[in-house]
Amino acid sequence: MNISQINTVAQLKESGYTSRSVKEEMRVNLIERLQKGLPVFDNIIGYENTVIPQIERAILAGHNINFLGLRGQAKTRMARQLVTLLDEYMPIIEGSEINDDPLKPLSYYGRNKLEEFGDDTPISWVPRLDRYAEKLATPDVNIADLVGDLDPIKAANLKLSYSDEGVIHFGIIPRSNRGIFVINELPDLQPRIQVALFNILQEGDIQIRGFKLRFPLDVQFVFTANPEDYTNRGAIITPLKDRIQSQIFTHYPDTIEIGRIITKQEIKLSEAQQEAITVPLLVEQLIEQIAVEARSSEFVDEKSGVSARLPITAYESVVGAVERRMLINGEKKGQARIGDLLAAIPAIVGKIEMVYEGEQEGAVAIAHKLIASAIRSLAPIYFNDFTALQDKKDPQIREKYLKINQWFENGNELTIESDCNQKDYITLLKSVEGLSKSVVGKLDDDPSNNEPILMEYLIHVLAAYSMLDKKVVEASVSFQDYFSSIMPKA
Repeated sequence: MNISQINTVAQLKESGYTSRSVKEEMRVNLIERLQKGLPVFDNIIGYENTVIPQIERAILAGHNINFLGLRGQAKTRMARQLVTLLDEYMPIIEGSEINDDPLKPLSYYGRNKLEEFGDDTPISWVPRLDRYAEKLATPDVNIADLVGDLDPIKAANLKLSYSDEGVIHFGIIPRSNRGIFVINELPDLQPRIQVALFNILQEGDIQIRGFKLRFPLDVQFVFTANPEDYTNRGAIITPLKDRIQSQIFTHYPDTIEIGRIITKQEIKLSEAQQEAITVPLLVEQLIEQIAVEARSSEFVDEKSGVSARLPITAYESVVGAVERRMLINGEKKGQARIGDLLAAIPAIVGKIEMVYEGEQEGAVAIAHKLIASAIRSLAPIYFNDFTALQDKKDPQIREKYLKINQWFENGNELTIESDCNQKDYITLLKSVEGLSKSVVGKLDDDPSNNEPILMEYLIHVLAAYSMLDKKVVEASVSFQDYFSSIMPKA
């Protein structure tokens, strides 16, 4: 029978409907997905062998879940996607605040309706998306928000005594009955508010202004927390933590390749940007490596973490820099350059929390250091002989890079303006003797890594290894011989 034809309790019984808990519902739907080889989550990358199996085991066990991890690790996204494990529609007694099961009503309203109308009690169908509720834990959240309170207006309108259960206005948790309820940043919830969750998690009891309502709320609880919160802002009190059956640790991407896939998935570019602008693989890898460097930097607060939003916003900033250059020069096509990473500095400084030493250095200076560290870290991948580059006794290495060194030692400088058009950009790079020859054999790995981008990268690598002096002056980057830069001109 189609659900549009099931409008009363009698019709619901005739359809063969049987009540089941939300945890059992999710368990059955998960089993079906696993048996069919279907994914539980969409666009959650890098957790296939770590976090996702733990979530699946927790659901099969009927557990409430706490996602514990640093910022930007998809905790909330996963919690929201759990709603796909619910049935497409769920029957409730029509008008019920707490999604009363037509066969097992809990509330005063639901019981009265069933008593008054019996099998003719009207029902309605709730879609799965309406069975999800989420609350950000902030210090101003109170018991009434979560559990409920007495409603004097309802008491006056219905002419009920304050001792009558009908005057209760339910909070967000009872209203999430037979659904999923998520509390984000749980440690920020005041301890006395966390205490109110004890009985709800364990026995399903709730207390509202002296009413002890012994009805088993049927809620799948999901919490998220940042480890930083345990020491800096708050804590999950031990008795509550004990009642959350599964604590699942999230993590950052294990490799820059996984991070690159996530970033490409999450960036928001216009159709025009996607068609006209190319971001070479090398630049994408450098953007991810900046986040990796930040997560291990002595200047960045490790406990705070570095969100996956850093490379996402950095990528978008780089694309914005390319588009601006195209507009200035009247170009129809554009390609990101190594120098365009400087356009990502505003995105970087907004995504990192510094320790004392970092604050003394300054956010912008630290961002420059992170970019230089990323450039240096990826150098051996593209120039596998680079570890021997500084060994001038090696004749092969010396011959390979001799002309580049000599060109700068002879007093030449290379200055690349950020708004320099593509033709002049290539001309400038090719003016450096030996530079083009040094990237021969590096062009086969990926077509987006063309000759100009590798030539510019090699110059930045030499500067990152202090073999050239690099100066960033407003809208340009200049390179010269390192010794000449520290010696006054005659």
